[in-house]
Amino acid sequence: MNFKDIKFPSRIFITGIDTDAGKSYATGWIARGMIDAGINVVTQKFVQTGNTDFSEDIDIHRKLMGTGMLPEDRLHTTAPEIFTYPASPDLAARIDGRELDLNAISDATDALEEKYGNVLIEGAGGLMVPLKGEYLTIDYMCEHNLPAILVTNGRLGSINHTLLALSALRNAGIRLFAVIYNSHFDKDKIICEDTRNYIRQWLDRHFPDALYLEMPSL
Repeated sequence: MNFKDIKFPSRIFITGIDTDAGKSYATGWIARGMIDAGINVVTQKFVQTGNTDFSEDIDIHRKLMGTGMLPEDRLHTTAPEIFTYPASPDLAARIDGRELDLNAISDATDALEEKYGNVLIEGAGGLMVPLKGEYLTIDYMCEHNLPAILVTNGRLGSINHTLLALSALRNAGIRLFAVIYNSHFDKDKIICEDTRNYIRQWLDRHFPDALYLEMPSL
């Protein structure tokens, strides 16, 4: 995939149809494609749970990007909020006994954009993941006017999850920049092919300005 002809927004929020949809790999894959196209870019982990001092998702990004660790990684600018328990940010923060600092996240994004020009922000889980009580990930995206990339795959049930996510984005007034189909989970050829075709056709009809990208198994 050549990204030279794609006009990327300076900030993009990468979300998935579910946990383990392949967001980390998609984020690193897009970032590598942008770098290869001569576009300056950095990635950020929105909220990391299940880790202590470092974000494992940032590690995946850097390996795919081929950059090695960045100074901002060591300073936690690329992962400003890390919680130890692998759960929603809301629950993980309560378990760790501290509040999620949303201002720290947005300030970090500002700093990264100022230096690198483009920031890919990988979310935690899906759109409806609780951040603070009833304040959800999709609320943060809407508040900060972040266009979305939605990562999906060919698992059975993915069409349902994808259309629900697309509907939620539309209802919230969030721009859909792209859908990435993650080929890593392609097990049943019949289901995967039907899923690809259905999602492509849905985008053509309902989101004609959005890109459809297929990511190989990484």
